[in-house]
Amino acid sequence: MLDKLDNYDRNILKILQTDASLNTSEIANRVGLTQPPCWRRIKRLEELGFIDARVGLLNQKKLGLNVTVFARVKLAAHNRHLLPEFEEEINAFPEVLECYTMMGEYDFLLKIVTRDIESYEYFFRTHLSQMTALHDVNSNVALTKVKYTTALPLHLVD
Repeated sequence: MLDKLDNYDRNILKILQTDASLNTSEIANRVGLTQPPCWRRIKRLEELGFIDARVGLLNQKKLGLNVTVFARVKLAAHNRHLLPEFEEEINAFPEVLECYTMMGEYDFLLKIVTRDIESYEYFFRTHLSQMTALHDVNSNVALTKVKYTTALPLHLVD
């Protein structure tokens, strides 16, 4: 699928992941196309699944969501058959922004956002620790956000 991207496509993707609020005319101007072929390319990139969504990124701190917790989760060995149930439950919690299946000592890595430590404790006690398949949770609170980006490294795409 990657062979379907040319330099115009890559540049369009680079622009969109930096500022999705730009209109097609502005994007076309930046990549050196006229508006109609640029619009067609954007539609094609969406149809091919290169563009998942165009969203606004909200400021976590301004919204009072001051705590980010990374929780490593281990499932009980005898409860592996509950994996789909665990994944469904995790997807239902808006506090869990990201969930990854992991290789290694833990089975999942969760990125959880809450107002404060007390909110996380409440989430942990009433939701996370109550999950049937759960064996162990190791939580780490992030102190400082050193780097945050949603931009993918398009220079790695051939």
